Amino acid sequence: MLHLVGSWEQTLMILFIIVGLGLIVSKLTEKPRIPDVAVFLVLGILLGPQVLHLVDAPSQSQVNQFILYLGATLILFDGGRAVQFDVLKRVYTSIALLVTVGVVVSALIVGTTAHFLLGSSWVWSLLLGGIVASTDPATLIPVFERVPVIARLQQTMETESAFNDATASVLVATLMTTLATHAGLHMGPAVGQFFQESLIGLAVGVVFGLIALWSVSRRGWGVLHEYGSIVMFVAAIGSYVMADKIHASGFMAAFAAGVITGNGKTFGWPLAEDTHIHIEHFDSVMTTIMRILIFVLLGTQVNFVVVYHYLWLGLLIVAVLMFVARPASVASCVFFDRIAKWDKREVAFMMWVRETGVIPAALAGSAVAAKIPQADVIMAITFLAILSTILVQATTTGVVAKRLGVNRDVPLEDL
Repeated sequence: MLHLVGSWEQTLMILFIIVGLGLIVSKLTEKPRIPDVAVFLVLGILLGPQVLHLVDAPSQSQVNQFILYLGATLILFDGGRAVQFDVLKRVYTSIALLVTVGVVVSALIVGTTAHFLLGSSWVWSLLLGGIVASTDPATLIPVFERVPVIARLQQTMETESAFNDATASVLVATLMTTLATHAGLHMGPAVGQFFQESLIGLAVGVVFGLIALWSVSRRGWGVLHEYGSIVMFVAAIGSYVMADKIHASGFMAAFAAGVITGNGKTFGWPLAEDTHIHIEHFDSVMTTIMRILIFVLLGTQVNFVVVYHYLWLGLLIVAVLMFVARPASVASCVFFDRIAKWDKREVAFMMWVRETGVIPAALAGSAVAAKIPQADVIMAITFLAILSTILVQATTTGVVAKRLGVNRDVPLEDL
């Protein structure tokens, strides 16, 4: 068996096997329109200790943590670049509520369910709820590429999925700190810490994003326009590292930096066409590799003894997430938006479509690495949430969109 924490030759061999096979299975999922992340998970299970014994990738290893945090940072940055200010102007109330109130409502409902079903502490239960509360742009965007829906609905859900990943990351970090220090959960300090980490992280991300734009755009300094993709990579990593150094949210910083760099025209620093194409290609390659690595490694780390032990309770918690928490979080947010005036069909679609993906997987892995009590249970339920939401909701998105009449024949980029 090849060990991720073994020699550098073994690590390179593992990366070769995972990325190579990941690309093959990703290609094979295109025509049957099977969500590729589900196949990545299955591939990881097959390669891991449970079946073929080819790859051993302990979640506590430094290499695994490096992949998780690097992947999450780049994916959040890329998700931020997809956010467009013109969309935010039209539906900003809905998005603002969904990525704050919506995340908290979902975490509270799932956390309360876990508390009573598993008999776990409130902080641990809310941590589980926070980990699975966010939706996933890395999964949602490819689904909408195959199943286009009404433009404002699609962009709202993609923007929400990008924002709420960052929000959930801050919430989880706050709860993990509470568990690690064995302190009680006091709402006042916890809320204060949440907003402090979020706002400082946002500020750091804005600064890095503006510097990156200025150095790449020919209407700014522009001296690094030929190295646009490298500048964006440095901005993503640099914003995370700097925010983390000052005890702010690195994930929020990376996301904010992505939002700024994706809206250069707003700041008078648009990117040249060749620079934009180069950055988009580089981002696509990097996020694809990171998605393959994160999900395949997660599959190798699934402890089926724990999954089997908590299977029915875990599936019940996931069912609450899908059929209670998501509808409640949407209903508590979008009906207050008097500007967007959402149609009932659009609201119903938002209530159904939610995929658990990369960031929850990374956060579950970080909980294991931080040696949070019963982190293996968190990992098992997160695995069930990812697999269930992808197999049930992602695969039925097209049918639901057609039944509700919110589907669209023209791809968004062609409008």
